[in-house]
Amino acid sequence: MPRSTLLALLSFLAFISLGLPDGLLGVSWPSMRLAFEVPLDALGLLVACQTLGYLTSSSQSGRLLRRLPIGRVLALSTLAAALAMLGFALTPSWPLLLACGFVAGLAGGAIDAGLNAYGARHFSARVLNWLHAFFGVGTTLGPLIVTAVLTSGNTWRWSYVIVGSAQLLLAATLFATRARWADGTIGAAGTAPPLVAARTRHTLRRPIVWLTMLTFFVYAGSEFVVAQWSFSLLTLHRGESVATGGLLVSLYWGSLMAGRVLFGIVADRVPLARTLSACLAASVVGALLFWLEPTRSLSFLGLMLIGASFAPVFASLVILTPRWVGPTHADNAIGLQIAAAGLGGATLTATVGIIARAAGLATIGVSVLTLTLALLALYQVLMWRGRRAEAAAGA
Repeated sequence: MPRSTLLALLSFLAFISLGLPDGLLGVSWPSMRLAFEVPLDALGLLVACQTLGYLTSSSQSGRLLRRLPIGRVLALSTLAAALAMLGFALTPSWPLLLACGFVAGLAGGAIDAGLNAYGARHFSARVLNWLHAFFGVGTTLGPLIVTAVLTSGNTWRWSYVIVGSAQLLLAATLFATRARWADGTIGAAGTAPPLVAARTRHTLRRPIVWLTMLTFFVYAGSEFVVAQWSFSLLTLHRGESVATGGLLVSLYWGSLMAGRVLFGIVADRVPLARTLSACLAASVVGALLFWLEPTRSLSFLGLMLIGASFAPVFASLVILTPRWVGPTHADNAIGLQIAAAGLGGATLTATVGIIARAAGLATIGVSVLTLTLALLALYQVLMWRGRRAEAAAGA
């Protein structure tokens, strides 16, 4: 098999592995929290532990990749993720579950930041969008696995056994092929230039880097709030069955995945910055339908529209980053963006959970709308600053 094809396939498998735990958690949480006798909003604490690990590894990814080859980072990180998933399945203790969450986050942050930084330098916009589509494969399979386990009368723990075992096989494959990552460009012409990276503290002095981090913070928070709280809203407030709620969450992730596949086909032929504006405006329309629920079917359609509209955002922002911050700052900036995304996912998921506990699950819908509006406004500012940065670099 050609090396470029092998690396693309391994990258896709790594992102499936990255998405599986996120897909599992939202649907398994109502059963999981009963097993550990914790309140509904304790999800925020578990996500916070995962995020702490995620932030630790992703924020240091630039430094890590200067010391270890990407192939070894991926193999070791996937092994850690597999052990964390098996820990979820086996532990009887809430504190030990939180520790497993930290390890899972540590592994996920290294995989996410490492592959995104590698992809920004070596992958085309098409391949990078398809890479993120395979994250959607993982998040789509996750709810289906949990739903199948629960509806067959088994405990949610079996879903983590299934995922952990699959990740062990992937870790072994990545370890066996770790030397193949030395160099190469996938899906783009030419070869990547040698990387001369700036120090992280110099990257942090650039205001646009902070603006991109804030954008990733709100985007990831929006995506995760929909993923982690829509099942609770649908089943505990709107009266949908577990099977229907699980299917709808899978369809949300599936629309995200399908959108990334379709956008990848045209990503190299459309203006990314303006296309993202249209997508984020469409996400606001989807959030309105999901919140107002003019009919049950339109509410479901709104949920799918949010997923489809979010589809190109993450990968396209990664692709635009070297253009906006400069190639010497790109690896550091992308690692910091991934860290900000993890922090946003945890912080905003926890915040929406606290609000829902205090004011009722109905507030989840308006929270989703508020976040999509904030994201659209923030992106407009980022696009304006990005154009100025590109003009200054070309002057």
